[in-house]
Amino acid sequence: MVDVGGKAATERRAVASGRITMSPEVLAAIRAGNAPKGDVLSAARIAGIMAAKRTGELIPLCHPLGLEAVNVDFAYESDAIRVTATASLTGKTGVEMEAMTAVSVALLTIYDMAKALDKGMVIEGVRLVAKSGGKSGDWKAPA
Repeated sequence: MVDVGGKAATERRAVASGRITMSPEVLAAIRAGNAPKGDVLSAARIAGIMAAKRTGELIPLCHPLGLEAVNVDFAYESDAIRVTATASLTGKTGVEMEAMTAVSVALLTIYDMAKALDKGMVIEGVRLVAKSGGKSGDWKAPA
């Protein structure tokens, strides 16, 4: 692990995003709450938050962090659902991995909950959108 013992604690925030494409029928079923396993987005939100909290256990050499907030949001697109996660804390290391882990697990949960309807769904574009705080300062992904 990187030694962060001498670093000052600062406010840190990271935003990540990704999407899962699917057929119009599956998108409609999720939107209507008619997926075989129940409320897809509620389960995906909880899974994403739980995953962010456990990132230090999942990613080798990633520091375990005491997150202060994690939000997982969804947006319907014409052929997909976009997941956006925001993680924040005041600490000595960033929360980029926590935000990206939240997005990844939320997307995998959507897949799991709807795979009976469409095994051909595609998870794509998981990436860091923005981060703030720390030694390197603010960063935003190009549009």
